[in-house]
Amino acid sequence: MSELVEYLVKELVDCPQEVKVTEENDVVKVSVAKSDMGKIIGRQGRIAKSIRAIVKAAAAKLGKKCSVEIIEVE
Repeated sequence: MSELVEYLVKELVDCPQEVKVTEENDVVKVSVAKSDMGKIIGRQGRIAKSIRAIVKAAAAKLGKKCSVEIIEVE
């Protein structure tokens, strides 16, 4: 799942080299540059919800459960 999330996020941000995706158990954690945080979350969280929906559907197809967390880097 981390490859899918990494691909989606890198296509949305201005600094794709700053994207870091880690996967622990069934949780995919994403961190991006501070300037790109708004692009990942979107207005009222629409883009974040969409990313989570895509990952949830892909995981369900494989018979798994997976969630996505967006981590703010200082």
